[in-house]
Amino acid sequence: METLIELFGQGKDLTIIQMGNRGIIIFLFTLFLIRISGRRSFGIKTPLDNIIVILLGSVLARAIVGASPFIPIIITCLVIVLLHRIFGWAIVRYRPFAKLIEGEKILLFVKGSFIKENLNKALVCEEDVLQGIRESALTDDLQKIDKVYIERNGSISAIKKNN
Repeated sequence: METLIELFGQGKDLTIIQMGNRGIIIFLFTLFLIRISGRRSFGIKTPLDNIIVILLGSVLARAIVGASPFIPIIITCLVIVLLHRIFGWAIVRYRPFAKLIEGEKILLFVKGSFIKENLNKALVCEEDVLQGIRESALTDDLQKIDKVYIERNGSISAIKKNN
């Protein structure tokens, strides 16, 4: 036990080496957590996926600096990752649950005009939509655009007209 305290410290009074050792352990543990959580955690970027990034970052940082007890932090992070995994599983299998947790895409532009009600609902302005069109359709010519959506993850995507 003395060796563990010497290597990893105890409480908030940690040396540089002890914090470095904690950082190594937390890095490896986080890698393990990400593997459990699955690829969607850092790939899809819906609000559910952003939650895990924010929570794990803030909670695991407490373990490195000694602001909270080490073992409860490890268990808390494992619970957060398992909860994320369960939610992801439920989202894939139950459409109503997916709609509740992640919402649905919103049509912002169709047939040459913006849908003001949906812009307000999505809390975006026309310039935000135009930026999304430039990024996703690689054009700023609205004549070439059929529809524009704000996706569940907040990105704006444009569908070009068929010629």
